[in-house]
Amino acid sequence: MTLGEFLQKAREDAGFSVDELAHIVNLRPGLIKAMESNDFLPCGGDTYARGHIRNISQITGSNAQELLAMYVAEHSVDSRSIHAQLVDNNAAAIRSENRKLSWKVLVGASLSIVVLIGVAQFALTTIDSEPAVTSMVTEETEPTQTPSPDTTPTSSQSPTASPVTTATSNNGQLTLSIAATRGNSNIDVVIGGESVYKGPLFQGESKTFSGENSISIYLGNAGDLDLTLNGEKLAPLGERNQEIRKTFRAK
Repeated sequence: MTLGEFLQKAREDAGFSVDELAHIVNLRPGLIKAMESNDFLPCGGDTYARGHIRNISQITGSNAQELLAMYVAEHSVDSRSIHAQLVDNNAAAIRSENRKLSWKVLVGASLSIVVLIGVAQFALTTIDSEPAVTSMVTEETEPTQTPSPDTTPTSSQSPTASPVTTATSNNGQLTLSIAATRGNSNIDVVIGGESVYKGPLFQGESKTFSGENSISIYLGNAGDLDLTLNGEKLAPLGERNQEIRKTFRAK
């Protein structure tokens, strides 16, 4: 089974359509379909492809490390030696000459190869490095001011809780309350594949959402919010200024 087939099976097992998953992870449905067809070229490089795989694994409850290992084995340029990549680009191939080469030409060619190898190693190191976490400290302000949590989710910001939480419900109905107890935040709530609210939640405000079977949320400042699910207060989902995506499902 290819990595693309694994991603498709994980999505289907989690109960998401392509459009629902694309909305939650902020990707184009066409890119999701390409990845499930085992085509990762539209991702724009190893770093973006790995980030998309991590986000999808969090939402579907898959093992991110196993999926990343499959990506490296099947698609990553890191799995090939530097010399092999240079040969593909004719950088390490020594062309035969009918006439005898002077020592100056040989020295110049050797120096060129050394420089190219150094550049290739630097490029591969840059590709393999993880994007740095960008975080802005948000001061607690009056409700009239606009909140500005502005963080980019990376592997270091992954929530400690499971990306999918199951709540006991006799009729499949879920009621979720979100209260900005300690600061402002941006939130996005998706019910039945449609965004029912996307915008700011100021300190002191709270909003309640109801839906059947599942509710998916995005929190831009999880540490300053308190959540209550079907009357039961939940433990904090993350730290201040940490970006969280989570799905609640009824039993």
